[in-house]
Amino acid sequence: MSSQLYLSSSPHVYAGDRTEQIMRGVIYALLPACGVAVYFFGLPALVTLALATFGCVGFEAACQKAMKQPVTVKDGSAALTGILLALNLPPNAPWWLTLLGAFVAIVISKQIYGGLGYNPFNPALVARVVLLISFPVQMTRWTAPAPLFSGIDAVSTATPLGQAKESVMLTGSLPSSMQGGMGDFLLGNMAGCLGEVSALALLLGGAYLLVRRIITWHIPVAYLGSTVVLAGIFWLVDGSRYPDPLFHLLTGGLMLGALFMATDMVTSPITGRGQIVYGIGCGILTVLIRLFGGYPEGVSFAILLMNAATPLIDRYTQPTKFGYVETKA
Repeated sequence: MSSQLYLSSSPHVYAGDRTEQIMRGVIYALLPACGVAVYFFGLPALVTLALATFGCVGFEAACQKAMKQPVTVKDGSAALTGILLALNLPPNAPWWLTLLGAFVAIVISKQIYGGLGYNPFNPALVARVVLLISFPVQMTRWTAPAPLFSGIDAVSTATPLGQAKESVMLTGSLPSSMQGGMGDFLLGNMAGCLGEVSALALLLGGAYLLVRRIITWHIPVAYLGSTVVLAGIFWLVDGSRYPDPLFHLLTGGLMLGALFMATDMVTSPITGRGQIVYGIGCGILTVLIRLFGGYPEGVSFAILLMNAATPLIDRYTQPTKFGYVETKA
């Protein structure tokens, strides 16, 4: 009777979840936010979501065929990237801007590096930042919510973060009254990117991901917690100049970033300790950019900077190998 010895590299535990299942799970978790975006911004939001999603799927299929690789669009990763890209765009984004973003996200940020699992930066965020720097006018053209079937025309307005930033720069203090209150910010009745308008919808999606164990608590809690702590310190020092922590949590792309972008498995650290360090770094950078940077929003820049630091974080947060004994020279 012959016995065989199988040698393989880690990991040796198989969870049973395939890529398709994970991607579908994240897409399902984003459906409440997509629904709120379509409700508040109507047909333009639906068009942007469709263009970004089909654009990413099309570019991935074309790129893989051109590179003579198996076409893997059925795994859902390209569709997920498209949805996340759309949620990072203004409701009335021009069609060409949306498709250009899809090209940057898939071809430049993902396929050039080798495809899914090899990209060092979150593709949707790379596309957002490239578009924001290249086309700042189109990327910062906001409209007030005009609920679906309400008959209300879209009206240009500022985002809560932009309004606060502009007031501080011009007068040295926050505006006496903001457009909307915390209830509006929670439900999504405010100007912003498609994925910035409803913290409640994003929290529901994040809870689904946690229950399904698609993500763990480490990054969201560390990200949101460090944001609250640092923003709270500035608010306590000078509440007339710095917004309170709840304002930071409910406005902008913080919820989308903490729950869906920073938790990207490919571009975030592996260990729990590393994920906490990563999340804290994202939170600190987000607050500093929001308060002292040239842009009202800092989530995209913060996550991309921490994406770059992920290999270093993984290196210094690796657990000690079983049986390892440190020897002194």
